[in-house]
Amino acid sequence: MQTHVVPVGFDYDRLIAPLIRDQFDVDRVILLEGTVGSEANVEYSRKIARKLEQDFRNLLGAQTERERLEDVYDYDAAFERAFDLINAELDGDVGDRRSDGAATPEADEEREVWVNVCSMPRPVSFAFATAAHSIMVERQADRDRIHTYYTAPEKYLETELAEELRANRDLLGELHDSGSVTDDRIDERLRTTTDLLAEFDERGTTIGAKRIGENHIVELPVASFQSVKPFEELILFTLGEHGEFASVSELAETLAADLNEEYTDSFRSKVIYNVDRLGPGGKGYIEQEEHGKSYRTTLSRIGELWVRAHAGDDRELHAR
Repeated sequence: MQTHVVPVGFDYDRLIAPLIRDQFDVDRVILLEGTVGSEANVEYSRKIARKLEQDFRNLLGAQTERERLEDVYDYDAAFERAFDLINAELDGDVGDRRSDGAATPEADEEREVWVNVCSMPRPVSFAFATAAHSIMVERQADRDRIHTYYTAPEKYLETELAEELRANRDLLGELHDSGSVTDDRIDERLRTTTDLLAEFDERGTTIGAKRIGENHIVELPVASFQSVKPFEELILFTLGEHGEFASVSELAETLAADLNEEYTDSFRSKVIYNVDRLGPGGKGYIEQEEHGKSYRTTLSRIGELWVRAHAGDDRELHAR
């Protein structure tokens, strides 16, 4: 059974045409819609999503659903959603029915998840690609069932739209100069078209840099290439709960108390060893900053994402 996760931006062909042309067996589609941006942009994206929903059902017979992402610039939330969604699809925690209500013939067969990363703002695409990569690392036996893919367009419409605007500008200019038409609307259209083309020629297809939170960038952390062992999980969850520790010894004392173990030199050495494995020279989930003879220990950005994505595992761990 193949599930395709498709973030929807302003593209149509790139999200469905390659699947039709390459004759993919698409059983289930999850269309992700953004809700941030100008009213016109959001509505245009929703219109594309509605058309895709209809055509995935009619042309490919796929069970199709639409889901909204509240903030397409919130990388952490997109990563967490991607992590949960991909795992759920792999594990079969979804309904196995086509759009006509019939059970899919592939319902009991091995599931695959395909993530399209060619549309929607980049934070969402990168978050889903990184989450897919992280799951491949954690679920080595399932790595062949997880795919990310990109489709290149045959052509971009921006330049053709600009050329059409140039032709309209020239026509409006001729009408204005000839004096044969004196309608004020022509003067207005000539002015706005000329200004828009000037901006396009100077800046390309976008303008400015939007503030996202307190900054103008969204950092895209790199996933680890190694899985996390059970004791390492305890360390990460403990850091996630407490935020930071002034030293590794303080972290070890807290872990010993949580585990009802005696705090010994041996236990402390075990914590130091595993923190080193999780640190910058290892898996990259922990950051350490030297303060005198101690090291302030915190989660790295990818470590924070790991803890956030595995919050349910933490609850199960504490329940044991």
